[in-house]
Amino acid sequence: MLVDRFGRKHTSLRISVTDRCNLRCTYCMPADTPDYCERDSILTFEEITRVVRVAASMGVDDVRLTGGEPLVRAQLHKLVAALNAIENVKKVSLTTNGILLVDQLPELHAAGLRSVNVSLDALDEPSFAEVTRRPGLQRVLDAIEACRKLHIKVKVNAIAMRDFTERQIAAFGEFTRATEIPVRFIEFMPLDADGNWDASSVLPGRRILELFSDQVRPLIQKGTPNASPANDYQFDDGVGTIGIIASVTEPFCDTCNRFRLTADGQLRSCLFGGDSGDLRQVLRDGGDNQAIADRMIAAVQAKKRGHGTDDLAFDRPSRPMYSIGG
Repeated sequence: MLVDRFGRKHTSLRISVTDRCNLRCTYCMPADTPDYCERDSILTFEEITRVVRVAASMGVDDVRLTGGEPLVRAQLHKLVAALNAIENVKKVSLTTNGILLVDQLPELHAAGLRSVNVSLDALDEPSFAEVTRRPGLQRVLDAIEACRKLHIKVKVNAIAMRDFTERQIAAFGEFTRATEIPVRFIEFMPLDADGNWDASSVLPGRRILELFSDQVRPLIQKGTPNASPANDYQFDDGVGTIGIIASVTEPFCDTCNRFRLTADGQLRSCLFGGDSGDLRQVLRDGGDNQAIADRMIAAVQAKKRGHGTDDLAFDRPSRPMYSIGG
């Protein structure tokens, strides 16, 4: 089992399949096209499948595909099908901005995809374009509706940014109450390519709850926190769900069960850490499965107790979000 020095069992693997993206979100991407990884440095589907097979043998049962934007990677449904066929893998899910989802959804569904997180920060076109630097809101909304028709579980993720998210509260309240799709707000983290993050740009989770109570209805916490990063709340009449991921103001490191594989084959035990193991080298130098397992064990063992964003000595990660994988 992949257990770190603090007793946290790691059962969830986030895999970035590309660092490329078709949006330029201000909290992640630079305005201009960045220097992406060379294509031959990106792991192949066969290499990713081999890594997941080894991880599954050590207790990983939850795999999420991310980017960049994963749907810009051609034939992604083939990887979804391959991962779903691995023994012990119980869930293969996808995080996407939704722009390309409608066209690919039939093949993804046929490959076994049943869970999608859609990144969506605004529900009006001007605000959508402000944060993404691109148009496309209706395409995202159409994708969400297409998922619902196929009975694919959908959650919406919104980055909580001061002086932006406040004006989206009422619209997201109406959205979750009308669709019963959970909307989760993730505090803005220091992972933007432009380097503009500072603590004053974070809209704290507790303030988001207050805004919903003021503008929509009071929220009541659902259940007790677990390994999930989100604390979920339901409106007091039982209609609509809001999740809070307070990754900056109230870190949930004690229950973290996740580690990551970047598109270029680097292990990362924490979003805010450094690369902690080169699997691409092992894969391409003829390493056996035990060598892959040893790199994963070492990466998890090196994981710190917390991510440290609340420490004055905190150093920003060397990679922005699109280069790590959500």
